[in-house]
Amino acid sequence: MKRRQFMTAAAASAIVAASGSVRAQSKLVLKATDVHPLGYPTVEAVVRMGKKLEAATNGRISVEMYPSMQLGGEKEMIEQAQVGALHIARISVGPMGPLVPEMNVFNLPFVFRSAAHMEKVIDGPIGQEIMQKLTDHPTANLIGLCWMNAGTRSVYNSKRPITQVSDLKGLKIRMMGNPLFVDTMNALGGNGVAMGFDQLINAMQTGVVDGAENNEPSYDSGQHYRYAKYFSKTDHLMIPEILVFSKRQWNAMSADDRALVGRMAKEAQLEQRALWYEAEKAAIGKMVAAGVVMNDVPNKKEFQDAVRPVWDKYAGQHKALIDRIQAVN
Repeated sequence: MKRRQFMTAAAASAIVAASGSVRAQSKLVLKATDVHPLGYPTVEAVVRMGKKLEAATNGRISVEMYPSMQLGGEKEMIEQAQVGALHIARISVGPMGPLVPEMNVFNLPFVFRSAAHMEKVIDGPIGQEIMQKLTDHPTANLIGLCWMNAGTRSVYNSKRPITQVSDLKGLKIRMMGNPLFVDTMNALGGNGVAMGFDQLINAMQTGVVDGAENNEPSYDSGQHYRYAKYFSKTDHLMIPEILVFSKRQWNAMSADDRALVGRMAKEAQLEQRALWYEAEKAAIGKMVAAGVVMNDVPNKKEFQDAVRPVWDKYAGQHKALIDRIQAVN
């Protein structure tokens, strides 16, 4: 009787082990999405990541990319990742600020001195800590994979060049869906309008907004110059972006597959960075060719002084973190 029970237990263990092995070897298609089109640095980096995963697993793991807002804007992308309807989403830190308060520090205007400063922060302990806070968040249901560059954001509009703060008065400027950004534009004298990226083209066409603020590659790839030809280098925001993975889907994967995806994501972070700087140069060339009126802002300190109320409102509770960021050289 004992021998029969032992054999039954052994058979059951063998079945479980075999089913686990089959599950580990079954094909895994990672559904990924981005608001930007094919060829955009963040999209291209994830596409290349998928090719590397295919090569490393003999085709068992692959990435199926849905670019150009095919699955909605960033709000919809976040929601779909949270419930496991997709695996990977590239999102701005902007919409994540209300969810993970520490991320809002990266959203503060002029918090980074330069692109090099921003990269050192996100590549170092601070970046890792904030990424982990997202992963550990009890209700976010997202895994933070890696950081991605998103350049420096500047204002563009259909009315006039912005050379001083007073030039923004009365302009309706689209901002990402985070109260901090709306407050930033309002502090600069404009009218901040919270709106998804997927709604922006129609809003500019119909005059709901006079313009927006973003980096050069987004302005170019979205053909926003067709509706807002004045691009002014206010450089008021320098917001990193983040590649997230659905926690529900992540937990369904084997430990080995999770480790592989995590490693490939770190490689994608560096690859995207190189692609980003190439895209910036190319976008500026296209903007000039398209007749965009580009200008620098002669006195950035005026803009920095104007947003002090935003710092007073949002920075107080994160003073220690901000001090650490500013100490990075």
